Amino acid sequence: MNQLNNGFTIFLSLLVEAMPFLLLGVFFSSALLSFVNESKLVKVMPKNPLLGALFGSLMGLFFPVCECGNVPVARRLLMQGVPTPVAIGFLLAAPTINPIVIWSTWTAFRDQPEIVVLRVVFSLAIATIIGVIFSFQPDLIPFLQPAIARYLKFNPPTAPKITAKARQSQLQPQISELGLLQSGTYILGGTTGASKRIDNNYGEAAVIPNFSKPLPEKLRSLLDNIVQELRELGGVMVLGSAIAAAIQVLAPRELIIGLGAGPVSSILAMLVLAGVVSICSTVDSFFALSFASTFTSGSLLAFLVFGPMIDIKSIGLMLSIFKPKALIYLFILAGQLTLLFTLFLNLQVI
Repeated sequence: MNQLNNGFTIFLSLLVEAMPFLLLGVFFSSALLSFVNESKLVKVMPKNPLLGALFGSLMGLFFPVCECGNVPVARRLLMQGVPTPVAIGFLLAAPTINPIVIWSTWTAFRDQPEIVVLRVVFSLAIATIIGVIFSFQPDLIPFLQPAIARYLKFNPPTAPKITAKARQSQLQPQISELGLLQSGTYILGGTTGASKRIDNNYGEAAVIPNFSKPLPEKLRSLLDNIVQELRELGGVMVLGSAIAAAIQVLAPRELIIGLGAGPVSSILAMLVLAGVVSICSTVDSFFALSFASTFTSGSLLAFLVFGPMIDIKSIGLMLSIFKPKALIYLFILAGQLTLLFTLFLNLQVI
């Protein structure tokens, strides 16, 4: 009974901690839909894979969201046709490389400023490398969930020029398939609530783009999309928080602390801990600080770098974008690169 109470308390704390940042991310995502001209947005994104991944990784400075809020924004970027390295870089780096998290990390590790600097440097490097790696996949559609993949066919990141007739022939079957309201793909339109496609590139099938509408209609579409994305992503976050809480109760913390002395075992233990505890990146530095006297600097950085990229709670949210195969690739790449960077630091210290 005591474990059940502890698990429920942890579940509520994770949920209460994460919900404001999910709301923030959904708001930014909906604002992109309602107020941003996606064609202009895509034009300013670097097409070079390295520059694109670096640009996306630094976008968190302007979109200060954690690992709960970055998913809806990254999903919106992909659906607007932003190059893949940009979206991947933002997805992985935004929870760490933003003013709020940098400030909280500095507050926790004021006596160890190298932790603050290296957290930013490692996160930026890892996100950029993974973004470049994903750029070698010419067609991202096999890695995406069907709803996202169908939309990406209308806004491919590197779409070849096609004739109007061929374009219309490709569009018509998709319109018939997408009859249901999909968060991020449709919004409620008109007084009857009929679903309308948000696209300004395909002639008669399109509706007026949101950024060209009067302000009252923009605000209504903003609210409608916030409700839709919260309905979709909120349920996933609740499930992920419940799983994370259950694992925290069942996993003995003493075993993890006992592994903290070794240069390799400490990193592996903190990688596992980062994935399990699912603490928001805005406060995870204070959690890591409690292990500062037991764990190596490299292992603390492993927790601070890997956790915001991949944890149980964010995996559930990422499944709204990617198929499991793509998430496995992300998980392995992020874990391996974090291990290499932090192990190098541990060996240098020793």
